[in-house]
Amino acid sequence: MSEVFGVRRSRLRDRCAATGSAGVLISRPANVRYLAGGAPHGAVLLLGSGEDSLLCPRTPTGDPADGRLDEQLRLTVLSTSAGDPAVAAVELARTAGVESLAVEEHHLTVARHRAIGSVAPRLRLADLGLAVEQQRIVKDEEEIACLRIAAEITDQALGELLESILVGRTERHLALELERRLVDHGADGPAFATSVATGPNSGRGGHRPTDRRVEEGDFLSVCVGANYRGYRCEIGRTFVIGTTPADWQIELYDLVFAAQRAGRQSLAPGAAYRDVDRAARQVLDAAGHGEGLAPLTGHGVGLEIDEDPQLAPAAMGKLDACVPVTVEPGVHIPGRGGVRIDDTLVVRQEADGGPELLTITTKELLAL
Repeated sequence: MSEVFGVRRSRLRDRCAATGSAGVLISRPANVRYLAGGAPHGAVLLLGSGEDSLLCPRTPTGDPADGRLDEQLRLTVLSTSAGDPAVAAVELARTAGVESLAVEEHHLTVARHRAIGSVAPRLRLADLGLAVEQQRIVKDEEEIACLRIAAEITDQALGELLESILVGRTERHLALELERRLVDHGADGPAFATSVATGPNSGRGGHRPTDRRVEEGDFLSVCVGANYRGYRCEIGRTFVIGTTPADWQIELYDLVFAAQRAGRQSLAPGAAYRDVDRAARQVLDAAGHGEGLAPLTGHGVGLEIDEDPQLAPAAMGKLDACVPVTVEPGVHIPGRGGVRIDDTLVVRQEADGGPELLTITTKELLAL
């Protein structure tokens, strides 16, 4: 696997050298992990023309959740008095004779950027922009394998919860139980804050669980995902509690299901981001639910739960093969509740079977 990280760093180094930067400073944790294999808390990565260095404010603990560092890297553990690893990295680059250093300006605070400039005032700082994030969009098969396992863990945890008694339990309790089950099945932890929404809360994107108790006849919408070796997936499902669904619930569910299916079926290499969004959005818009829809109907996943690409009306760009994304339309009716259906898929060529569905928990409207 170390060869993979070395190739990633070489690709970035070559790109920056072509624009005149002999060194690169990576400070965003997900980008450090992508290039180094791991990201101990506070670590930064310095790429030079020769040796690449990971600078850490303390000795890495070896926690699997932090990843496994590439052994080809030079590891430098700073003394307590050394201060900010990013500033120490710039000083190292200066002493190595680097004249231009590419940095992630979108991640650096103003104070940190000033500190970097003050330690090496003659060093030219260039903006790296989103070069690493763009490099991360297309996943290799090892990354996809981690996402596939994360999805399997999530499906297991959700399936077990659905087999238990739900009436009378609170949203908050169910969310905590789901996160515990993720860890029990091998996750490093939840990929994001688990959302459990019942009754009038159901169908809200990003709903934070409350002490509301599950009642018979409620819609129950759940959005959960596992973090496995740093890679994060997402699944969203909606169910009815304890009784046959009402007509309005069936109608709304079928509508959102149709929108989600349209979005999934539009995933293909070469498809425009905005066209995938439009495929799902227009189904809901035509039924009179255009107002109040989320600003996007899906997004990339990987080392972060909300990566590029963004599947939104104004998004620019086209999908490539081996890009994992979510498709997650939803409708919320104030005072009544709503429906969210969310899957993680990998874009594949039609010859390879089309989109690969990673999250397989049933999308049938179940009465639990």
